Amino acid sequence: MLSSLRLYRDPRMVAILVMGFASGLPLALTGATLTVWMRQAGVSLTAIGLFALVGLAYILKFLWAPVIDRVTLPWLGRPLGRRRSWTLLLQACLLGAILLLGATDPSQTPLATAAAAVLVAFLSASQDVVIDAYRVELLDASEQGAGATATQFGYRMGMVASGAGALYLAEYLGWQQAYAGMALLLLPAMLVVWLTPEPRGPATEPHGRGVLPWLRSAFFEPLRDLARHDGWPLILTFIVLYKLGDALAGVMSSAFYVDTGFTRIEIANVSKVFGVLATIAGILAYGAVVLRLGVMRALLISGVLQMLSNLLFAMQAVVGHSVPMLMLTIGVENLTGGMGSAALVAYLSTLCSVQYTATQYALLSSLAAVARITLSSAGGAMAQATGWVVFFGLSTLAAIPGLALLVWLMRSRARPATTLHR
Repeated sequence: MLSSLRLYRDPRMVAILVMGFASGLPLALTGATLTVWMRQAGVSLTAIGLFALVGLAYILKFLWAPVIDRVTLPWLGRPLGRRRSWTLLLQACLLGAILLLGATDPSQTPLATAAAAVLVAFLSASQDVVIDAYRVELLDASEQGAGATATQFGYRMGMVASGAGALYLAEYLGWQQAYAGMALLLLPAMLVVWLTPEPRGPATEPHGRGVLPWLRSAFFEPLRDLARHDGWPLILTFIVLYKLGDALAGVMSSAFYVDTGFTRIEIANVSKVFGVLATIAGILAYGAVVLRLGVMRALLISGVLQMLSNLLFAMQAVVGHSVPMLMLTIGVENLTGGMGSAALVAYLSTLCSVQYTATQYALLSSLAAVARITLSSAGGAMAQATGWVVFFGLSTLAAIPGLALLVWLMRSRARPATTLHR
């Protein structure tokens, strides 16, 4: 047990945690934090729901992941290495894009806000591609579970910063200063990447000249390799549906808090600080569960718990403005959501071959983002039409198809390999 805990003191794990922070930082800036800004600026619920579509890059990132996976950047790639050079370039661009987003006004220039948010999401999704590959290649197969925990821990800390931190800064300094502060938080992450060695792994550029040989080596071969898993079409469908109920509720949660009468400080304290601490507890709880029960059973338990947590939002809608009730609702929802997220990261990591790490993980995580970005985009219209109580009841039911498919996969033994293929 002690030797397992010592693994988290490894400099590689510290680097993975910091990279996870950089990965989680931009998400709230185009999601929950931006939702609070827009709702307080008078933007409608339907428009807020549709704003989830600015994150389409998280779904489509597999289209350009082969470039990041296989192409060496000129001038930077040779001295820094492929993973380090791509990471630093994308983080520098992301810093500028966040500054640009903070300079817009969603009430006066919504199209400019949307365009800047799309740019932030594109760069953030691209950063995720290289960071995920960096993590998988930096660790041995036996260390992937610990790596998933470290990256999720850092990811949630990034969300605390861009959630609670941005709301605090906005309350006292204004939204532009808040986004500027978030952009500057990428600088320490860039320093850590600079100091972290390039991971081992083939990651060579495709053989052969011409478009077709490149596509075959960089795109189609990784897809064919994924198809080695028995029942792979059902596995991919499960990845899409697993967090649908959680995503449907989550995309509208910030607007729900505002409509229920909670202030920015209350939202920051409970949702963005206490809630993320509960998420971290969930990540640690998942670590204990997966050691005893394995990945698939841990996925099932986490999925059932995160589905049931949506019912607390319906209760919150009935109770109204109550901070203690909000703490219970957010605490349980984030605890179970943390378990589900860590379970899914570990599961996706086991599906990847190291020869195609960035491309395969980008594709799998893109599928996982479908529920959060596309399927949940109708959440605003649903909430507008049904009211909050019915909406959260429907979001609970939306989790059932994914769980049913998981049970079917477990019974049919259509499981991925439990180790990385090197």
